[in-house]
Amino acid sequence: VSLGNICRSPIAEAVFRKLVTDEKVENKWMTDSAAVSDWNVGRCPDARALSCLRNHGIETAHKARQITKEDFQTFDYILCMDESNLRDLKRKSNQLKDCKAKIELLGTYDPQKQLIIEDPYYGSEKDFETVYEQCVRCCKAFLEKPH
Repeated sequence: VSLGNICRSPIAEAVFRKLVTDEKVENKWMTDSAAVSDWNVGRCPDARALSCLRNHGIETAHKARQITKEDFQTFDYILCMDESNLRDLKRKSNQLKDCKAKIELLGTYDPQKQLIIEDPYYGSEKDFETVYEQCVRCCKAFLEKPH
């Protein structure tokens, strides 16, 4: 989960989907991404995010959406990009009596200890590449842990 669901979270979703497909465990995972805000609902990911993914042989047909209360009740994990997202998600989850999702920063899984995945929106292609590399490291480590 990220603020607008057009940069970081669609990259993380596409990376995780490719990893589970490559490992032939995609039937064990339901993968999606969402936004805390409703600013970009229905929009495709940022062109720079799509370009970055394509450069790594990954395609996505994701459309931005806002997180729903059902997401907190359906998913086992909701992984987010920064402290602001984490705060917002925890606040939303506290309004539900049946939240089953474990909410945490995706960066907690980074072997390089980069806890925050910074929003590349106002940055350059290089910043999108940094997000991609962080997502690959974090998603691999998350997938390797027992669930």
